Amino acid sequence: MYRAIAANKRNTIFIILGFVALLGGLAYAWGVYSGDGSSVIPIILFVLGYTVFQYFASTSIAVAMSGAVPIQKADNPRLWRIVENISISQGMPMPKVYIIPDEAPNAFATGRNPEHSVVAATSGLLAIMDDKELEGVMAHEMGHVKNYDILVSTIVFGLISAIGILADFAMRMAFWSSAGRRDDRDNGFGALLLLVGVVGSIIAFLIGPLINAAVSRQREYLA
Repeated sequence: MYRAIAANKRNTIFIILGFVALLGGLAYAWGVYSGDGSSVIPIILFVLGYTVFQYFASTSIAVAMSGAVPIQKADNPRLWRIVENISISQGMPMPKVYIIPDEAPNAFATGRNPEHSVVAATSGLLAIMDDKELEGVMAHEMGHVKNYDILVSTIVFGLISAIGILADFAMRMAFWSSAGRRDDRDNGFGALLLLVGVVGSIIAFLIGPLINAAVSRQREYLA
């Protein structure tokens, strides 16, 4: 278990360094060709800043998108007791507990670490499962938080999203550049922007999901 947690933390560092190196290379090429080397630092800072935003805001975003409602023990003693027992047995802080008003059976956990975690179950899941089944589902979801799986997936999602935003910006700049090009240098810069946009799109929409899928498979196995 501890090896898995340490591996997830190492994976997070490797993923960040890999993406930063890739973005740094693209930004450097952009800066060298355009003659504006100062563009390298803002690009990298934007990606890192967006990733940090995702790191801190991901839990609130997930809860808001699911329509989950926070509960206290008196609101649903059964679910609260199950989550509390799992927390005690696993040596974890008690997460915030939510119920999603949805008849489809589902559950999820999110949070950047065990101290800032959320677990949620749909009303449909609570209706069809007995206590043992519900305990198994919630223990599985809380295992993701304990293993720091959510941290890895949040960082991956933030980096991929930031690259997608930059790729879209580069593509738009390429089209604007082609519309107002004046000389061969402008043509070349437009081509470079287009190349950066295409490479960024491939990373964000093709390679990124594959990386995320691989991370997800490892997460499910560990949980």
